[in-house]
Amino acid sequence: MDPIILRPFRRDDADWLVERHSTLYARDEGFDDTFGPLVADIIKAFLASHDATRERGWVAEDDEKRLGSIFCVAQSEQTAKLRLFLVDPVARGRGVGRHLLDTCMQFARHAGYADMTLWTHESHRAACLLYKRAGWTIASSAPVHNYGVDLVEQTWKITL
Repeated sequence: MDPIILRPFRRDDADWLVERHSTLYARDEGFDDTFGPLVADIIKAFLASHDATRERGWVAEDDEKRLGSIFCVAQSEQTAKLRLFLVDPVARGRGVGRHLLDTCMQFARHAGYADMTLWTHESHRAACLLYKRAGWTIASSAPVHNYGVDLVEQTWKITL
């Protein structure tokens, strides 16, 4: 088995990323078919107008098989937003999530952001534990009904 590498997100990763988010969130969380178009819109906006010096996406690979993703985008001049964090089930427990998160946070620091934020759901327990271990804290939490299911939406933050 080759070592897991992180490489820059490419345009040809878009369909894979939408499919994996749609499939895994439907299977694991019960999300309906409104979630995939949201992911597609996020990717479309990134491809259309991201600032390569302050915004970046990565894909984790093992032997050219895509295993996960993460993005750092500008929320404001001082705040970066973590987006599209995904680790395929075949890669979980191998340190892929931690590697993606560390890379994204390091990039945000070097790009000059003072802090970062992210939006997730309480049900994503493994990701939330990873955020907590990396020093993130919950800024807000509220029950919502999104993507056809009842969820507890969370916003997390960290000072870089």
